[in-house]
Amino acid sequence: MLIDRKMPQFTSQAVAQNQTLLELLYRIAEEKDATQGQISLAWMLCKKPYIVPIPGTTKLSRLKENAASADVQLSASEVKALDEALAQIEMSAVFGGSRLVK
Repeated sequence: MLIDRKMPQFTSQAVAQNQTLLELLYRIAEEKDATQGQISLAWMLCKKPYIVPIPGTTKLSRLKENAASADVQLSASEVKALDEALAQIEMSAVFGGSRLVK
C-alpha cells in the first residue's frame, strides 16, 4: 500500500504499537469532554512556555477544535501519566523512520 511507505504510522502494525497511548488519550479526552487531538495539544502547552504546537488543518471545524485546546486544563497527574506512557511505549516509526530525539 502506497500510504504505508510514505506514512508508516498508519500501518496496522504501527497502530497496534501505539494502541496503549491511544487508549490513554481516549480515556483522558472522555473525562475532559474533549477530543484526543485537544488532549495532545493541551499536553504540549503544559510542557514548557516556549513550546508552541502548530497544528495544520484545512477545515474551519478543526481550527476551532484546535484553538479550544487552550481551554483544556490537564492536572499535574494527567500530564505525568502521559509523560510516563510516552516514556514506556515503544512508538512506531514515523515519517519515513525518523525517531523522536529527547
